[in-house]
Amino acid sequence: MILEHALLAVEPARSTAFEAAFRQARTLIAGMPGFRRLSLSRCLEREDRYLLLVEWDRLEDHTEGFRGSPAYQEWKALLHSFYDPFPVVEHFATVLTADPS
Repeated sequence: MILEHALLAVEPARSTAFEAAFRQARTLIAGMPGFRRLSLSRCLEREDRYLLLVEWDRLEDHTEGFRGSPAYQEWKALLHSFYDPFPVVEHFATVLTADPS
């Protein structure tokens, strides 16, 4: 499993519109091969910051499959105008985990 991570900077005055656009956009990514799940969280300390986490089966499911698809063009049209600056997207592989004792 690969975890995609992006910190999204959105003007606070546009947060309601961003969240509405993201509700639409999530259906585009959810239907992609290799997609597992996503979460979008709003920062409590900085109201202009969101954390996007997306789980993929493989890195290529995101970098080639999703980004090379027509669905990604729709995703861009819905969301990319909200970001300032444009986010850095990184991918992570699990090294360690812990569960409650």
